[in-house]
Amino acid sequence: MSEPATTPDRRVGPRYPWTIVGLLWFCGFFNYADRQAVNAVFPLLQVEFNLNLTQQGMIASSFMVVYALTGPLAGFLVDLTSRRVLIVTGLGFWSLIAAGTGTARSFGAILGFRAAEGLGESVYFPATMSILADYHGPKTRSRAMSLHQTSVYCGIVGGSVFAGYLAERAGWRMPFFVLGIVGFLYSILLVRLIVEPKRGATDGKLKASLRPVSFSANIRMLLRNPAAVVLMLVFVGANFVTMSLVTWLPSFIHERFSMGLMKDNLTATLFMQGGSLVGVLAGGAIADRAIRRGRGGRMFVQAAGLICGGPFVLLVGSTHSMTLLIVGLVGIGLAKGVYEANIFASLYDVIDPSLRGTAAGLINTVGWAGASLAPVVIGAIGDRKGLGAAIASTAAVYVAAGMVAILAGRLAILQRPTFFDELA
Repeated sequence: MSEPATTPDRRVGPRYPWTIVGLLWFCGFFNYADRQAVNAVFPLLQVEFNLNLTQQGMIASSFMVVYALTGPLAGFLVDLTSRRVLIVTGLGFWSLIAAGTGTARSFGAILGFRAAEGLGESVYFPATMSILADYHGPKTRSRAMSLHQTSVYCGIVGGSVFAGYLAERAGWRMPFFVLGIVGFLYSILLVRLIVEPKRGATDGKLKASLRPVSFSANIRMLLRNPAAVVLMLVFVGANFVTMSLVTWLPSFIHERFSMGLMKDNLTATLFMQGGSLVGVLAGGAIADRAIRRGRGGRMFVQAAGLICGGPFVLLVGSTHSMTLLIVGLVGIGLAKGVYEANIFASLYDVIDPSLRGTAAGLINTVGWAGASLAPVVIGAIGDRKGLGAAIASTAAVYVAAGMVAILAGRLAILQRPTFFDELA
């Protein structure tokens, strides 16, 4: 397996492991702001292109299908080549595609641009999580990744509110032009700021012990790991609920409370993502402590978050009270954040370091493939039963995913002694 050059770099000092978190934070922000912008302008797209809810769900799903299909190969590339180059190139590419979305003149064109954006973004999380794992060892890994995860929540809120605000004043195309151009300029800035770390640098004597020589070999090794496979199934359920909410909450609130496009989007994103921001920081800190008590610690923390989130999802979909809606959104956010703080850190606890890129790509594929159906399924249920009932129905999925996460923790405990024993 090829390795990047590792000559000393004066930019890498004692603080750089946290500096890289900050640099990548803005990439994560654009990653999700660009995704969320289209959900924010659904009411305007509905009018211009005469779209029903199922067709609007297809727009969101087109991104996820391509994102999922390209995930394993993107992850394998991360294990083979420079992660710095992949991050910078990916950001520049998907930013240009986001800007191009603003030129769409038909429903089919929007589907095409969203699919292409999924291709551009597929390398980002595998590359970023791999780099963060090489700058942060087991004692700080969840905290570093949870800090980066806050960019997702800020990107969802920022992209949604910004797109709603600008769309009301300059049309739905303008947010895509602005976000795309700014993201592309940031990709140019990052070229000289990201420093490629040595692989396995924070794992001490447990540096990558495997040297798989092919994409299929990587995949086979991961699929033979029961704990890793179950964690991927958990991600399917959690992601299904998350994408249902992210896609449809703006339209649901616009339909039920009708406060204006910008306020509807602000309500749909601020309270849930604000809760997630608090939850992800707490979840990262708790999990870094839990892992010291034994294998599976991070997974049990994830399970608690998912199970606690279920009742709040039910509340959001069923209430007609703005106060209770806000309570439900904050509750979902807190629970979701606790789970999401440890998606990749939990996976890295049960696999060899040499497989991190492929593993991140594979979990993205499995999780997003399952979630790719969520916007269409919830849209179809919404066409028949109403969006409130459709959203409420996903509460059961959240609780079921939490129960499966407990199984993942038990499998991690039973896993034969490996390099993991040195991590705890």
